[in-house]
Amino acid sequence: MVNRDQVAGIAKQMKGSVKQAAGKATGNRRTEVEGVADKIAGKVQKAYGDVKDKVKKTF
Repeated sequence: MVNRDQVAGIAKQMKGSVKQAAGKATGNRRTEVEGVADKIAGKVQKAYGDVKDKVKKTF
């Protein structure tokens, strides 16, 4: 089962990938870095959701 944090994390990762690619394409370094930050935040949020899911399954 997938929880809300896992879905939101994946969405942030995708948003970050798009933002990073747009920044590269336009030469906008700030947008590119924001995209990388969004991807990292998405990975952290998904990992948090994974841990929540494992704890929930344990109990």
